[in-house]
This record gives sequence, C-alpha cells and structure tokens, in this order.
Amino acid sequence: MNYMMELRQKVGKMPLIMVGSTVIIKNKQGEILLQKRADTGLWSTIGGAMEIGESFEETAIREVEEETSLKIKNLELKGILAGKDMYHTYPNGDEINLATAVYEVTDWAGIPKVNDHESLDFKFFELNDLPEMDPLAIKILEKSGYLIEK
Repeated sequence: MNYMMELRQKVGKMPLIMVGSTVIIKNKQGEILLQKRADTGLWSTIGGAMEIGESFEETAIREVEEETSLKIKNLELKGILAGKDMYHTYPNGDEINLATAVYEVTDWAGIPKVNDHESLDFKFFELNDLPEMDPLAIKILEKSGYLIEK
C-alpha cells in the first residue's frame, strides 16, 4: 500500500497537502503524452504522489514507469506549482492541495501501455488540439506555460 492510501485510511476525505511530480512527455513532433483516467474518463497529465524518502525526480521516474512502462531520463524541471489554485477534489470526494514539480522529458524509451487501475489509455496530442481534459491537468499545463491561461 502506498503512502497516500495509508493516510486516506486514517483521515478519510479531508483535505491533504499532496506532494508529487508531473511529467510532460513529448515526442519528436512536439506532441504531449496524456493519460485517459479511469476515475473520470478525462485525459490528464502523467504523475503522482511522492513516497517516503523519494526525491521529486525519483517520484517522476517511478510514476511514469508504473503508469506507462516508459523509461525516462534527462528530466528538465519546468517549475514547482503550489497554492490555492492547486486545490482539487477527486470524483471519490478526496480533497488535496497539490504541490508538484513539473518536468519535461523528450528522452524516453518504450511504448506507452496501461499498467494499472488508474489509466484507460495513453495517446500523444498536439497542444493546440487537446481532448476533454481533467481540470487539474489543465491548471498544470497552464501554470507550466504549455497553455495560455483562460
């Protein structure tokens, strides 16, 4: 069981500060890899919560491999996002205030495939032609400079 699941068992759905990493994986055409989430059916960025003892980089590498099977390297830090704008309620009612390191990766190996219960699909999209997305993912892309904030 992971750290966030253990915390949720103790505190229920109350707001938690969640520290993690988000990874924007780009292909040679400049498209970004998105994950279709199982809980909402919406497309989202790839990443997740930090485990005890991990660095932001280690979290990014682990989350990408767990979720997509891709091996990534040469992470470029795009920014650290936190604050009231990063407050989010998941479909199951869990509330978080996210603090995430956002990385861009263009150096990766493998073919994205669904590895866990969190994902339904993976696909590359052009930034000017994104599908219906999770609100938190939109905030992450806007605040990291990938999209123009609305």
